[in-house]
Amino acid sequence: MAMVDRLSDLPEPILIHILSMLPDGKDVVRSSVLSKRWRFLWRYVPISLDFSFPEDTYLGLPESGELEILDFVNSTHRELLYWRSGQKIRKFNVVVNFSVPERFDKDIDLWVYFATKKADVEDFTLECLSGYKLPQFAFKSPSLRNLNLQYCKLKLEPSVNVNWSNLVSLSVGYVKLTEGVMRKILSGCPNLECLLLDFIWGFDRLEISNVKLKKLTINSYETSECDVWLEILAPHIQNLELLGYSSGIRLRNVAALVAAFFRIDFQFDFGEVDRSEKNEISCLKELLHSVAHVKNLELSHWCIKCMSTLALEGFQYQPSSSRFLKLHTNYEELDLPGICSFIQNSSNIETLIIDWHHQDRGYLYAYYFKDKERQIRTFETHKFNCPLLHLKTIKFINLVGPLSVNKFVLPLVKYLLENAILLEKFDIAARCKEIDVRLDQIRIEQELLSFPRSSSHASVTFSNQRSLPPLLLHQSQHA
Repeated sequence: MAMVDRLSDLPEPILIHILSMLPDGKDVVRSSVLSKRWRFLWRYVPISLDFSFPEDTYLGLPESGELEILDFVNSTHRELLYWRSGQKIRKFNVVVNFSVPERFDKDIDLWVYFATKKADVEDFTLECLSGYKLPQFAFKSPSLRNLNLQYCKLKLEPSVNVNWSNLVSLSVGYVKLTEGVMRKILSGCPNLECLLLDFIWGFDRLEISNVKLKKLTINSYETSECDVWLEILAPHIQNLELLGYSSGIRLRNVAALVAAFFRIDFQFDFGEVDRSEKNEISCLKELLHSVAHVKNLELSHWCIKCMSTLALEGFQYQPSSSRFLKLHTNYEELDLPGICSFIQNSSNIETLIIDWHHQDRGYLYAYYFKDKERQIRTFETHKFNCPLLHLKTIKFINLVGPLSVNKFVLPLVKYLLENAILLEKFDIAARCKEIDVRLDQIRIEQELLSFPRSSSHASVTFSNQRSLPPLLLHQSQHA
């Protein structure tokens, strides 16, 4: 009895989808020998090409290095020749993680031409450590949807305009940019939704008028002038992330912003400590004022450090409208003033997450808190008693060791239990040995259950992040 080829009887779109699941594009081509039905299907299957120079290949010696580069270049040319037949190439990645001699720029030009003109790829990544200058023709490629350029010089001739009309996501990193180039790029990307600028410098004003651009991420911004800050005007973005080490950043118009994440450290100038401290605190004040209206807010340990300084000086924040608040902090008692004061000015929060990172910042605190004992006494006499009318969920994560060795956290726990009148759940997750958890159980029950609670149905759960079952602490008798 003859075997029935049921697979080949499937509709062509399903067969093409099946072929697209194969990890190697050449296996897709080999499928043409299966039967007449499969002979030309491979031509309609989008594939991905990835050319990365092996990191352990380059020996650093001039003679051997030249040969290895030449082998890589010739191999890439052969591969592109193989795929020139017109098959759809969706993704094309070229990563050259070493400095290539300038005479090989023409070869890279051919790869860029293949991606942007010949193959009309949708996702293109080009990373060239030597500072390769992107050719002018590459700025006109309507097929691109996702573009990632690292270490590439972006310089536009006066007569050249950008046409990346279908680009949705753009990532640019490790490059000097000018305000004029950025203006042309943004104007040539009417459908851009996500923009990532990674370790950039050369301009001090970023104006984004693109209506569809909803997410902006800046990871490290540098300037050679201490008093020059990057000014951002972006009235349509909804999600903003400021990451890494940066000079000053000022937000001028972010009215549509819904979520903001500040995991940023401003550069510390040991030559002018007082001036640097003032600049950092001034920058944070402006940033917090600019995002007071957002619904989701996430702040790094640097923010907490500065907020503690402000709290001990009696500074009053503008009330925050955040409903979701996540704070990244360290194992430092001196972080508590910043945490408490900001929570007190965030009466709308419904969910609070505090992530306790262990990081040595002693050298910074030596400058910011010159008299630690006096500052702690000042904080202890300050009364934080503002009711938290909407807070329902609290999570402490990444505490190291049992709660009994993290006594500095207890005043914060007590403050939250006393003031969160609608609290439903309080999770405290630590990373510690099983025996520490068991020994800590009685002490936790006695200490935490003695705290008064404003919410009559609040539960406190203590769990070990090493997969031990959680310990549920019953309702307080004081509720």
